[in-house]
Amino acid sequence: MITRKRLAAGVCGLLAAMTVMLAPTPASAGEPDAKSSPKVELTLDVSGSMRARDIDGQSRMAAAKQAFNEVLDAVPDDVQLGIRTLGANYRGEDRKVGCKDTRQLYPVGPLDRTEAKTAVATLNPTGWTPIGPALLGAADDLKGGDASRRIVLITDGEDTCAPLDPCQVARDIAAKGIHLTVDTLGLLPDAKTRNQLSCIAEATGGTYTSVEHTKQLRDRVHQLVDRAAHPAATPVATEGAGQCAGAPQLKPGLYSDREKFAEHRWYRVDVRPGQELRASVSISADRAVNNDYGVLLRASTVHGREIVRGAEAGDGRTDVISSGLRYPKPPGESTDEGAPAAETVCLQVSNSFSAPASVKTDPGLPVELTVDLVDGPSDASDAAFFGLGHGWWLLITLALSGLVAGLLWGWISRWRVTVWRTN
Repeated sequence: MITRKRLAAGVCGLLAAMTVMLAPTPASAGEPDAKSSPKVELTLDVSGSMRARDIDGQSRMAAAKQAFNEVLDAVPDDVQLGIRTLGANYRGEDRKVGCKDTRQLYPVGPLDRTEAKTAVATLNPTGWTPIGPALLGAADDLKGGDASRRIVLITDGEDTCAPLDPCQVARDIAAKGIHLTVDTLGLLPDAKTRNQLSCIAEATGGTYTSVEHTKQLRDRVHQLVDRAAHPAATPVATEGAGQCAGAPQLKPGLYSDREKFAEHRWYRVDVRPGQELRASVSISADRAVNNDYGVLLRASTVHGREIVRGAEAGDGRTDVISSGLRYPKPPGESTDEGAPAAETVCLQVSNSFSAPASVKTDPGLPVELTVDLVDGPSDASDAAFFGLGHGWWLLITLALSGLVAGLLWGWISRWRVTVWRTN
């Protein structure tokens, strides 16, 4: 009887264990939806100039099709890819109609390689080069989700549909804070095309590449698609205030903002005793600027007393200028609640950029701010351990060291002269 009860209990336990093992856990059930897939849209110029036969003995259009077919074979499974064209349909001379000639050839989503290749094979160089409208359309195609989004623009000429300036369109897209990157590739570009495509890429944090061969085009597009599948950290959009009192509270992380020419913006960070604040800022010159510029990153108390600053200046052409600072807060006594009281540090970001009268100042310049809080230095070999990172301490220490070295050298010189005269 006892043996039968033990046997029944063992069978029930085994069935229960199998049920638990086979049943999906809540974590695994929700895992596929936990992370949205990155999105890429290849935006191809199919204007009449793509008929030119000057890339490896074939037309620019044939080189682009060959590169696309090889790239489509290698697209990572977790990337949602789409294709948009510009100048592919209208053959007439009506500029107003030609500048609306952009459409989505293949929708952004899971890739059917055969269907995408068939769509690309039907393309023939046709009409105008409406880059600005194509960028707006591609940005709309990539809406939704919080994963990385990237437009890869391939063209052999500059936009022919002014006054809609594609560089300004790119700035407007970047100013929305949706973290959409535009990479540009110029097929045998002239100087005007190169400048325009560089401006578009710089405005969104993308890259520009000049292409002369089919293999170069294929490798670069494949690299950009693969980069979308393995993105770097995405900055969090924020908006600094005109003074510290109303500034946003930042935690450790990477942030993006826009700052007007010669503007000051404020942010707030809480630093506990025993922690060290490490902050850096980068401001991009995404348009033509005047010579002589600078960036200031300044930490102060809520009462306006400066704690530490970092500054950098430049002269001439630049893509980005950066500065940083460190502020170690000494350990303090615990409060009645047991946790050390945090100090609110005000971070001020300022720039001294200016631009020619013909350059649009809106939207502002791209700003990227990094904030980190680490354990404070405890090693005497670290300059911040002595507060030397504050600037004034470093200056005083160097002055005292120079004074002591000078006195010592003078004493040794006098001693040598005295010994020489004695002998």
